[in-house]
Amino acid sequence: MLVPVSPVRRIAKKALVVVAIAIGFPGSVMLMANDANAQEARTAASMAALQDKTAKLGAPKIEGTEEVGGKSVPVLYFGSTKMNNNFTIVDEIGKEDPGMNATLFVKAGIQEARATAGEEYIRVATTVRLPDGIKRALGTALGSPALESIRAGEPYRGEVEVLGTQYITDYEPIKDASGETIGAYFVGYKK
Repeated sequence: MLVPVSPVRRIAKKALVVVAIAIGFPGSVMLMANDANAQEARTAASMAALQDKTAKLGAPKIEGTEEVGGKSVPVLYFGSTKMNNNFTIVDEIGKEDPGMNATLFVKAGIQEARATAGEEYIRVATTVRLPDGIKRALGTALGSPALESIRAGEPYRGEVEVLGTQYITDYEPIKDASGETIGAYFVGYKK
């Protein structure tokens, strides 16, 4: 025999569910915010380390061209230290924070046509690997949505697909002494 549940009891159960949701929702939002803050702190610390290491070498500049990953691109220098095909600094960032990747991009075509919207930013030093997992992703281009921010001379932070893999990222423009964006810094880790 079925005993009918009183309407008061049904309302009490619904109220209990509403209260549980009301209490749990802010808690889950706070956990997501804390996770986002931890992600931001991790990429911010690695970005600061990358910028500090390159700044100690001297001011960024472009001088000459060189082949990187099968493409002829401008040569990025910090002071007198050439960054193209030089993995010392990007590898140091990966060692300081295991799982973190770092890249230096150079603005391709900078000497031929300044500030052209079609210009690419090409990886000249990186710890990011091609999908084969073996070769470094040298000569590959910076993609959206970070590309638009860097072209505008602004940083980009957020989730980005890098060569088919989702990363939590931080991109910052590299500016020469005149204030022109000549490249980009990247740090990120797989999501």
